[in-house]
Amino acid sequence: MSSVDPYFVARWIHILSSTVLFGTGIGTAFQMVWAMRTRRVETVHSVASGVVVADWLFTTPAGIIQPATGLWLIWLTGHDLTAPWLVLTYALYVVVFLCWAPVVHLQIRIRDLAEQALSEGRPLPDAAIQLFRIWFLLGWPAFAALLLVFWLMITKPILWG
Repeated sequence: MSSVDPYFVARWIHILSSTVLFGTGIGTAFQMVWAMRTRRVETVHSVASGVVVADWLFTTPAGIIQPATGLWLIWLTGHDLTAPWLVLTYALYVVVFLCWAPVVHLQIRIRDLAEQALSEGRPLPDAAIQLFRIWFLLGWPAFAALLLVFWLMITKPILWG
């Protein structure tokens, strides 16, 4: 009976969770943008509700698993924790988190404003549209940072000498 290779397990979980993190982010962003374009309060409420749930079910666990498995892989492979490409990865991951944390709050507020408007038979309030604009703007640096993290993970470049 063969034993399970810890590197294979760590790498598989790391790649799977990065796929969930990135895929959920892209998918929910697309859905939210598409819903907000309609300005239909029912649509915005329904989609924003789903986006909030998706963040708790998929994005949050994947966001926790990523650094845990990343550290596990660093340990297994013997990489230096302070290698420039890893330090840049840590910094980019912090950028992603600093964009994502307010986005979570914003989409909850958008959902709640849409729910209130729906229950009162009113159109989507301007406040929800303003919050969405901020939400949208915060998504771009997070998206770019994750693309750079993918590049760093694949290339492991020798930076700064």
